[in-house]
Amino acid sequence: MERTILHCDLNSFYASVELLDHPELAGKPAAVCGDPDSRHGVILAKNEPAKAMGVKTAETVWQARKKCPGLVLLKAHHDKYHEYSQKVNAIYDRCTDLVEPFSIDESWLDVTGSLPLFHTDGKGLADMLRQQVRQELGLTISVGVSFNKVFAKMGSDYKKPDATTVITRENYRSLLWPLPVTDLIFVGRAAAKTLGDYGIRTIGDLAAADRATLSALLGKQGLTLHDYATGAEHAPVIPASELPPPKSVGNGLTFPRNLVGWEELRAGVALLSDEVAARLRRLDMKCATVNIAVRDPNFKDISRQKGLSAPTWLAREITQAAMELLKLSWSPKAPVRALTVTAQSLLPAHMAAEQLDLLSPDAAPRREKVEKLERAMDGIRDRYGKEAISTARLKGQKEP
Repeated sequence: MERTILHCDLNSFYASVELLDHPELAGKPAAVCGDPDSRHGVILAKNEPAKAMGVKTAETVWQARKKCPGLVLLKAHHDKYHEYSQKVNAIYDRCTDLVEPFSIDESWLDVTGSLPLFHTDGKGLADMLRQQVRQELGLTISVGVSFNKVFAKMGSDYKKPDATTVITRENYRSLLWPLPVTDLIFVGRAAAKTLGDYGIRTIGDLAAADRATLSALLGKQGLTLHDYATGAEHAPVIPASELPPPKSVGNGLTFPRNLVGWEELRAGVALLSDEVAARLRRLDMKCATVNIAVRDPNFKDISRQKGLSAPTWLAREITQAAMELLKLSWSPKAPVRALTVTAQSLLPAHMAAEQLDLLSPDAAPRREKVEKLERAMDGIRDRYGKEAISTARLKGQKEP
């Protein structure tokens, strides 16, 4: 039986969620950034009017306002985005139990077995979902309908906002093959340059290319991309409950101003480590390795990592490890534009055996108290919001 796969993509998700509280901004260019008061803040999302003015995600506020002087800036509220992501996926769950989140605003749905229940085809079900999301949540989605996951995603990208695009075995050559090869999922700049050097510039060129040549150019990735271009991809839609656990958990910030000195750097590291630790606890996982990436004002990056003596999900231990890495590889006089703290080598909390310190018999009870404290902070944040409670060290720090 031919599969029917939907890819649902929320349109301008962050901006759309923020605009629910600002109906007076309808039709006006607006963008979401972490710190609306900082010209060096980064644009996280923009609505359609801002997009039409050339505003782009990841550019700085001053760059965006140079293109669009009337741009309205809104502060980001990540807790809201997670809340609405869950609400949208709950609507998808009404149609099928095969829902695979691809990101906070994208999901694949395998509705092959569900279509008879709704007495419709893939396009009809996609249109129904678009209507339900719009009516119940005030948000819009674009939906791609196809026989595999890659073409379904390309369908959701093909026409926006609030649209359904059906890509079939009969029309995918005419719809997709003329597009640039960079429109194909997982074709990055390096792969596109390598392919372009051999005259492969469109998805059709990639589909027509010799597989042995692609393998020589890109290795296994070349064969995978060829399958994507020809429609041979057949990966299953995997429900969220069956997805493999993450291999790492990271958090990065570009700060409103450069950080200088150990005190400021420690405050920045602590802010990032606190969020990483909270996410680890939500996943019920601990990390055995900590990685830190540092960017200076000239966009020069360094990255360092170290193993821990015992797996952890405690913010203070992740902070300590990150600061040890910083002090070994960075000068306190050198300014820092951006930091990223990443927890790696993850394992389930119940498997994270800890070696007892015979010289410190009270270490285990003390660690248990700290874990209870940070768990209690998680509960307060879940109920009253992310900014309801923090440690004194984090007070005054802002996310971009």
